Amino acid sequence: QVQLVESGGGLVQAGGSLRLSCAASGLTFSTYSMGWFRQAPGKEREFVAAITWGLRRTYYADSVKGRFTISRDNAKNLLYLEMNNLRPEDTSSYFCAAAGPLYRGNDYSNSQRYGSWGQGTQVTVSS
Repeated sequence: QVQLVESGGGLVQAGGSLRLSCAASGLTFSTYSMGWFRQAPGKEREFVAAITWGLRRTYYADSVKGRFTISRDNAKNLLYLEMNNLRPEDTSSYFCAAAGPLYRGNDYSNSQRYGSWGQGTQVTVSS
């Protein structure tokens, strides 16, 4: 079955950087669109970023645009989220998710489009 395992979370000061990774197995990674979501305690899960299969188009939430970069390495079955200029409000559990195979929609911010999820990695940004 599909397994997604996030890593790279931690504690960082405001203005700092982190790179999250998501290792995927049990799927033909190159045919899946991938996304990052986050959820803080007491809040709903929110979209962060997505990257499509094929052309690798990227999409970002307005709150992270210009600070976060999503990328993928299909040869290694890895998804990344480079996070720069972190803010305390970025504190959350971050989850990677897979949509596919060959997802042809354009609703990448909708968590219901993703059929597989990782267990999450915690990011804490101190002020």
